[in-house]
Amino acid sequence: MHYVRFTSPEEKAKYAAALQELTGELPVPEQKRPASGAKQAGPEIVSRVHAKNLVKWAAGKPKVLVLSADLTSSTEIDLFRDTYPDRFLSMGIAEQNMLSWASGLAREGFLPFVHTFAVFIYRRAFDQIAMSVSYPNLPVRMIGFLPGITTPGGATHQAIEDVAIMRALPNMTVLECGDATDVESVLNVMEKINGPVYVRMLRGEIPRLFKDPMVFGRARVLSEGDDLTVLSSGIMTEEAMRAVLVLRKRGLSIQHMHISTLKPFNDRTVMNAIARSTYGVITMENHTIVGGLGSIVAEQMAEAGMDRKLVRIGLRDVYAHGASKNYLMKKYHMDAMALISEVEGLVGKKFGISEDELKEVFIAAVHSTAKAEAL
Repeated sequence: MHYVRFTSPEEKAKYAAALQELTGELPVPEQKRPASGAKQAGPEIVSRVHAKNLVKWAAGKPKVLVLSADLTSSTEIDLFRDTYPDRFLSMGIAEQNMLSWASGLAREGFLPFVHTFAVFIYRRAFDQIAMSVSYPNLPVRMIGFLPGITTPGGATHQAIEDVAIMRALPNMTVLECGDATDVESVLNVMEKINGPVYVRMLRGEIPRLFKDPMVFGRARVLSEGDDLTVLSSGIMTEEAMRAVLVLRKRGLSIQHMHISTLKPFNDRTVMNAIARSTYGVITMENHTIVGGLGSIVAEQMAEAGMDRKLVRIGLRDVYAHGASKNYLMKKYHMDAMALISEVEGLVGKKFGISEDELKEVFIAAVHSTAKAEAL
């Protein structure tokens, strides 16, 4: 992660004014880390999780190779490059070539891990993925960073339709990480999958929301209830957790489940929870609502003949602006307040929950404005 650094107070003031004009919000000041032994508000924040985990996991696995498309430090594989230089391949800004190489390496018995920003995987190299990786069902691991609106890079860098595209490919498995524990355990999950895998990966400073490792094909149950079901994935789970906590204090019985396996999607506990829900189900995804988690759930509900109301929270047929994650989530009705509003609509009741009340359960932003990625 690259930090915004200022050489003078004047430069900082100019940056703040420009940012406010663009997004309507001021930069979030860098938060000081608590002193050793001091109590830390919110969840544990872990830095460069994938960088450290990949090096540790790949030890003793000589068949594991890592490929980079000129985004080595930006995708946290610089530590792998320095630790295992003979197992690292720098392919340059040539994603199509990189995927073709990966398919050839997989045919020769290697286990290639392709790293780049998510948009550059499926937008630039889709034909190579479909014909050279997915069709022959080769064990190529595609690690896509900056999913959805986690980047201020705008439409060119925001992967908002990747789940819809990648899950349409036969043989493809699609996973998404939502916290540091997901990132730490996703490599073990992929190790047991024979075919190609696409992962929506997080980078930089990531909250630890879960204690137990990711389990393939299983949703995490974060709270139980029968009034309604909330299904969230990726960074949306952190927002949903804030809203659900406040709503439960208002007396609502909510089943909240975190989804990390987007394809295949066959966890019966999810469908059973929806069937029990009095008011219906709400999905939250860092993705367009076309073809993502909401569509997946709608397909399953239709096939099962479920008569329940479904509300989908996500990008609604729009390309997002280039701005901070918090600003974009609010603008596009994807934050905790959005979930509260949709819950009120489902149950037909106003709960009088304010932004200030949500701030009391605020979990420190992972991708703050002051730590926006330099692209």
